[in-house]
Amino acid sequence: MKASSLFISLLTLSFSLHAQVPEGKTVISSLYVYDMATGQSNMVTRELRHFEAPNWSRDGKYFLINAYGKLEKMSMTGDRMGYFNTGSVQDCNNDHGFSFDGKNLFISSGKPSIKEHSSFIFKVPSGGGEPVQLTPTTPSYWHGVSPDGKTIVYCAARNGNYDVYAMSSEGGEEKRLTSTEGLDDGPEYSPDGKYIYINSFRTGHMQIWRMAPDGSNPEQMTFDDKSNWFAHINPNNKVATIISYDEDQVQAHPFGKQVRIRLLDLQTKKIKDLTGPFFGGQGTINVPSWNPEGTKFAYVKYELF
Repeated sequence: MKASSLFISLLTLSFSLHAQVPEGKTVISSLYVYDMATGQSNMVTRELRHFEAPNWSRDGKYFLINAYGKLEKMSMTGDRMGYFNTGSVQDCNNDHGFSFDGKNLFISSGKPSIKEHSSFIFKVPSGGGEPVQLTPTTPSYWHGVSPDGKTIVYCAARNGNYDVYAMSSEGGEEKRLTSTEGLDDGPEYSPDGKYIYINSFRTGHMQIWRMAPDGSNPEQMTFDDKSNWFAHINPNNKVATIISYDEDQVQAHPFGKQVRIRLLDLQTKKIKDLTGPFFGGQGTINVPSWNPEGTKFAYVKYELF
């Protein structure tokens, strides 16, 4: 099997929860909020079901999660507030998030007409409604939007390789920003629009990188032996959370591994642990989850029952 085919298989597996849960086991999901002031994580809710990828709403009033193809609102105290209206789009995955101004929500979802795994990117008003499809090609996974709301960035497989792409938030032609062999994923803009942060396997180990918005001037940000994914930039533009696997996962981002949330200093590149190791991975913190003030962030821990 070619290397590119191998990591595509690994990535596809990482999206297949069923393939990773032992027979006869059920997933328990717990939503936590980490407080930067106290250095403590507090559990918001613990439920006997699988949910993923909390966003913090731009008005700070609710969390947005995905579960079983739908998006749900959850209160700050863990009460279910009902489904977010995504119209005919009903196969949402864990790559979703709000524009900086809070006016729009970008979602990634499959289509029932495509039997194999698929993911397209859609835009919908933050109040809900019928989404507008942006990407014509699958698979495409949203991860970030520019501070001015004009450009989205996403991970997509084209011609057998996963790279980072950009597109107008109104749709149109996509622009390839990375072209290295191996997986480039998780693109997210810094709040000042100066950088796009990604995780990349270009050195043979998954590390955090950043680059200019046009893909030029790549700069490596992490250098250790953990598999580092998904830099989410604090509104203060000084630090970012990352999720790190304690054991090397090559190019995969699987569910059900020992992971920890760490804080990356964007100036010194120093890293410190915010949590100890816990059972998590895919679904824990795929998308931006800081509160508007940058004082707290949300993430998910898992158990098997």
